[in-house]
Amino acid sequence: MEQYSRLDTRTQSAAQADLVRLLDEAATLTGLNRAAWARQPQGDQEFAVLPETTPEATVLGPFVRHLATCLSALNARSATPRVRLRLAVDTGVAADAALGHAGPAPVAVARYVNAPQLKAVLAALTEADLAVIVSDRLYQDVVRSGQRDLDPAQYVRAHVRVKEFGGYGWIRVPGHAPDDVRSAMAEAPELKSSPDAGALSGTALSQYVHQGAAVGRDVVGGLTVGLPVPPPPSGSGLAR
Repeated sequence: MEQYSRLDTRTQSAAQADLVRLLDEAATLTGLNRAAWARQPQGDQEFAVLPETTPEATVLGPFVRHLATCLSALNARSATPRVRLRLAVDTGVAADAALGHAGPAPVAVARYVNAPQLKAVLAALTEADLAVIVSDRLYQDVVRSGQRDLDPAQYVRAHVRVKEFGGYGWIRVPGHAPDDVRSAMAEAPELKSSPDAGALSGTALSQYVHQGAAVGRDVVGGLTVGLPVPPPPSGSGLAR
């Protein structure tokens, strides 16, 4: 949630309640059962694992659309602070761990949702309520598959480098043209200050994908949603 830390304690509490309500409403309208999500509370963040049968196209299409609609309705209420969200979506390993979940998908989603390009897009497109980034794997396998509600032309590619992570992501802002997104991405300060921004670095472009889906969004951190991964067989070091 953009500028969440600037809110006072009472308003932060109200904003968290709004966030939960938004996710509940969007899931219900999409036909997703939030009660079946394995959710990991993290203060102003949430990590959640969706049932394995959840279609990625349903998350990328109807869920995103309904979330944008619910956000618009919420922000129409002048008495409340405006809620603006970043949403990151990936597919891959997300295994149960002692403090929540482990695996490349949660790590990748956390990096995607904090991509400087995504932050720049939301900051520059002031009328937007939601900015979405999906991994290259999801874009290639799902968005470009011809699914209804998914238009590949609405996404703009970004080379994301955050901490040790490097990979391609595709950014979309509901209600805004791709050219607007490209112009906004160019304003990312980290990119303008980097001499090789836009060039491929030696960092491995890793999507860390296997099976399932992880969806993430951010409240000065990130909400992640993914498909459950059964524990690996005895003696195996790979969570699938």
